Amino acid sequence: MSVTAKTLCEDEFFYGHKACAGCGGSLAVRVALKVLGERAVAVLPAGCMSAVGFNFPQLCFGNNAIISTFAGTASMLTGIEAGLRAQGITDFQAVGFAGDGGTADIGLQALSGAIDRNDDILYICYDNEAYMNTGIQKSSLTPFGAKTTTTPVGKNIRGNLRPKKNMFEIVAAHGIPYAATASIGYLNDFLRKVEKASKIKGTKYIHIIAPCPTGWGTATDMTVEIAKEVVDCGLWYLAEYENGVYTLNYEPKQFTDPAEYLKKQGRFKHLTEEDIQTITASRDAKWEQIYKTFQIN
Repeated sequence: MSVTAKTLCEDEFFYGHKACAGCGGSLAVRVALKVLGERAVAVLPAGCMSAVGFNFPQLCFGNNAIISTFAGTASMLTGIEAGLRAQGITDFQAVGFAGDGGTADIGLQALSGAIDRNDDILYICYDNEAYMNTGIQKSSLTPFGAKTTTTPVGKNIRGNLRPKKNMFEIVAAHGIPYAATASIGYLNDFLRKVEKASKIKGTKYIHIIAPCPTGWGTATDMTVEIAKEVVDCGLWYLAEYENGVYTLNYEPKQFTDPAEYLKKQGRFKHLTEEDIQTITASRDAKWEQIYKTFQIN
């Protein structure tokens, strides 16, 4: 039987950290490690989770964990997996937790290389859609229209002008054994995918939306709600890629209004009706592609 929020083990492997109230990334790390257990070996690059989790003497990991270089999450996972295997140790899972900047920008080369080698590792990107740890700068996973410190709002610029990079499909284009998208708003889906990935040989990648109240401009008690709403309004989708096949895991019966999702966040307060129409049109075009190329679970 697949693990769910109700059957999740009571042991904690990530606790006592210094994350902001309502941090979506810390929830993603916490529950993933509860699925993987004490034999998981975690690698975290420079970023929010390493900053809040390695505060000596209050080290917040109950299993083996190490900080990597910003660009080196996947390459360090490769070394850990190879080193333990060389010692005859097999009952472990090398898992990386990296943010959107450390994945889609700085760490993309190492991740691509690991997939090419098909190293037996699990890479989890907790996506809060900006470089939150260093002051809310734009990453290539920042969505169109979002205000950050490097994509400000003014008379001539209305936030980020570029679309969000589709890391799920980029990773899948490598022919990876398993890739998935997730959201902390749909926790049981995420737990199932972590458990499934841990049982697959080769490189696995999970991309989870993990809201940041500080960078998104939302209340600290809205994190799970807003992570659910981004799926329900169709601006994020839950899917898997395996054996060359894309599968849609959840199909909203009817999309909620994207404007309702966007206007709840300080980073989108400036959007005009025209901006929202542009975002909605982009969503509709993406879902048209999904219906043509994905299987429906």
